[in-house]
Amino acid sequence: MFRIVLFEPEIPPNTGNVIRLCANTGAELHLVRPLGFDLERRSLRRAGLDYRWMARVHVHDHFAACEAALREARAPLRWVAIETGGLRRYDEVRYQPGDALLFGAERRGLPPAVILRVGAEAVATIPMQEGNRSLNLSNAVALVVYEAWRQNGFRAGPPGP
Repeated sequence: MFRIVLFEPEIPPNTGNVIRLCANTGAELHLVRPLGFDLERRSLRRAGLDYRWMARVHVHDHFAACEAALREARAPLRWVAIETGGLRRYDEVRYQPGDALLFGAERRGLPPAVILRVGAEAVATIPMQEGNRSLNLSNAVALVVYEAWRQNGFRAGPPGP
């Protein structure tokens, strides 16, 4: 199945919603510190942490640690980063099971160093009306995960944790 990577997420309900999404799609979630919240925070639990027992959630101290863990788990590692200004639309990507779908922090997006690390050719974008900055993080993750899952026939991934 797919691996969702949230780079330094800041807003607890967004991460909670993504945990719920992972539980319902079989995707695996990787959170890259620093987190803008405590995983035990009540607002995170309300938004989706009650689904945490049904989702695989991993926390990494920094991006390099996340990258190393993903490489260990499955080789080769293929990144698809979602960022404004990507070279192609998210629905033009041909997703493969095991892809790492990378999303940046709500207010800052992905830093240039991370984009360089995954490669500019790996960056896709979600179309929006001109002049708008971005979608809500959990909405963006849902769009991309369901497109990737649809392309792969909605085949079930491995069960939860």
